Amino acid sequence: MDKTILSFCKLKSYCEQEHFKGWDPYDGLNSKVFQAIPFLKKSALCRLVVIQGFKRFPINLRKLALVPKEYNAKGIGLFLSGYCNLYHILQNHLEWSDELGIEDNIIDRINELAELLIHLQSKGYSGACWGYNFDWQARRLFLFPKYTPTVVATNFCFFKQKTAYEITNDRKYLDLALSAADFITKDLHRTPYQGGFIFSYSPLPGNDTVFNASLLGARLLSYCYHYTKKEEYALLAEQSIKACCAGQRSDGAWVYGMLPIQSWVDSFHTGYNLDALIAYQELTGDKSFQTYVDKGFNYYIEHFFDSDGTPKYYDNRTYPIDIHCPGQLLITLSRLHKMETYGSLADKVLDWTIRNMQDKKGYFYYQLKPGISSKISYMRWSNAFMFHAISCYLLNRHINQTF
Repeated sequence: MDKTILSFCKLKSYCEQEHFKGWDPYDGLNSKVFQAIPFLKKSALCRLVVIQGFKRFPINLRKLALVPKEYNAKGIGLFLSGYCNLYHILQNHLEWSDELGIEDNIIDRINELAELLIHLQSKGYSGACWGYNFDWQARRLFLFPKYTPTVVATNFCFFKQKTAYEITNDRKYLDLALSAADFITKDLHRTPYQGGFIFSYSPLPGNDTVFNASLLGARLLSYCYHYTKKEEYALLAEQSIKACCAGQRSDGAWVYGMLPIQSWVDSFHTGYNLDALIAYQELTGDKSFQTYVDKGFNYYIEHFFDSDGTPKYYDNRTYPIDIHCPGQLLITLSRLHKMETYGSLADKVLDWTIRNMQDKKGYFYYQLKPGISSKISYMRWSNAFMFHAISCYLLNRHINQTF
């Protein structure tokens, strides 16, 4: 069996056995021990110490601290996307059914995950939206209580509901997805910038000027425009694109956000930006931002991958090597229709990742570091992301090949 198919099957088997539930790098505040100590919950410093301690410590303390394995909406959306890709792969290669599963089972899984996403959506907002299953605090700047919807989680869940509709023809999936436009336009606030604006990360104050979050909001509105032809969606998307492109450096890089503490340049958020820009162009027909795509992609390819296939986190140093970095390459090359041109790079990076970051049980490690690495299995961050990424690779790299 081809090594990529074998890797994917091992991952698929592991995730199905876990019923798509798991831990997350940022779920430390779900600890029942922590929740039982009231004064700790009220301290921003204590919350930050707990979150970062669980995230950074290479040994998994979650069983000891009574952190339950749970569903994460973004993770379920990524799994849903992967199964939708599997459906399309099997349309072309029924002979792979023994390895990847028969079509009827794949459709059943798509319906199961799509229904689960409906159940996991956050309530009380203008449209469909999703958040994370844990309290989340960035530095000491702000706290997002669990299930606070974010534009990032909503974008991933929206896209997967839309894809589920395209396979099952169940209109409720599309209607739910399209209602997410109301969440973007009515619940998020906007920061004016360079003749446009930046969408906030969530309806709550904090993380208001993050480029990838705003671009993902524009991406979602671009898809809604494609289905509804509501000019408002295209115009708002254009304004967000304009602001975020103004924030791109002359060399093609984007810093994470506009706050001084958000001045780093990393691999997978750059990929998010490029994916959103190409989606806007293709769905609205507006090609006026192509130079930003070209500059951004050139910077991405030239700064985040070593010659031996090692995926780098930052543009100026390698470690930590995060599983999102190789995964996002496969997604971005697929989304930008560059898998054929850069297929050898994709092959090399994926081979490196399977050899160095996949456990014999099938799951993928979180991060590698020069010292002790974090090889904990995280369902959303590592496994769901790589499930989606490898399915994109198989669909776009090997669809015309025989294993």
